[in-house]
Amino acid sequence: MSDRLTMQDPRHQYPRPPFPRQPQPAPGLAAEMEPSPDHGEESYRGHGRLKGRRALITGADSGIGRAIAIAYAREGADVAVSYLPSEEADAREVIALIEAEDVKALALPGDVRDEAWNAAMVARTLKAFGGLDILVVNAGRQQFREDVGEVSTEDFDATLKTNLYALHWLCQAATPHLPPGAAVITTASIQAYEPSDILLDYATTKGGIVTYTKALAKQLIEKGVRVNAVAPGPFWTVLQPSGGQPQEKVEKFGAHSAFGRPGQPVEIAPVYVLLASQEASFVTGEVWGVTGGAGIA
Repeated sequence: MSDRLTMQDPRHQYPRPPFPRQPQPAPGLAAEMEPSPDHGEESYRGHGRLKGRRALITGADSGIGRAIAIAYAREGADVAVSYLPSEEADAREVIALIEAEDVKALALPGDVRDEAWNAAMVARTLKAFGGLDILVVNAGRQQFREDVGEVSTEDFDATLKTNLYALHWLCQAATPHLPPGAAVITTASIQAYEPSDILLDYATTKGGIVTYTKALAKQLIEKGVRVNAVAPGPFWTVLQPSGGQPQEKVEKFGAHSAFGRPGQPVEIAPVYVLLASQEASFVTGEVWGVTGGAGIA
C-alpha cells in the first residue's frame, strides 16, 4: 500500500493499466476487483475536521461513496451508509471501519429508486443521530450500451431514477432538517461535459445533476446551507467492471488520463471532506472537477 502523504510521482503512486478483464453482474462487489481499489482503509488519516457532524451517504458500500464514508468517520462524523441489499458484504466492511473510529454507524440497505425509501433513510438517520448535517448524494447506475436503440425504456428509467430522481427525493426529505452550516454534496461526472457515446443515459443524468446542484444552491444558501458537486473523471471503482464499461476498456481504464492511470477512490475523498467542512464556508453552487487532468468546462 502506497503512503499517499509522502511526496512522490503521482503518475506511479497507484496501479496503472493494463488490468485483467473482470466481468461482474451489476452492481458488483469491490472485494472481487483486481487490483483492489484503495478506499482509504489503511491510507486515509483524519484530522477532526468533521467532529460531531452527522452524515448520510448514498452508494457508500464501495467506490467513491465508501472512500467518503471512511474519511468522514476518521474526521469525526457519525455516518449513515446507504446501499443495495445485494451489496451487504461490502457494506458490512464499511460499517466495521466506521465503528472502529468510535463514531456511530447506521446501515441503510434499500433501493434509492423507491421514493418512500429516500424519506425513510432521512427519518432513520435523524432518529439514530439526532440530526443531519451532511448529505452526500452519490449512488449511481452506469451500464454501457453501444447504440441508442439498445437503451431500453427500462434502462433509461432505472438510470434516471437512481441518478436523478433519488437526488430530488433525498433533497426534498432532508432539506427541512438541515441546520445553518450544513452541506449537501452531489456526485456529477466529467460525463456531464464530455459525454461518451456508450453512456447516453448516464451522461444525461450527470448533466442534470450539475444543473440541479447549482439551482438548489441558490435556494438553500438562504437557509445557510451550502450545496456543491464533485465531478470525477476515471476512478477505479466496481461501477466499471460490472457493466459500466466494456471489458476491453476495463483493461485500459484510466490509461488516457494525464497520469496514465485511473484515480483511486481515496484520492477524491478529501474533496468531499473539504466541501462538508467549515473550511469551505464561502463555497456553494460550485462543481469541483477531479478528472486526472482532463478538466471540466
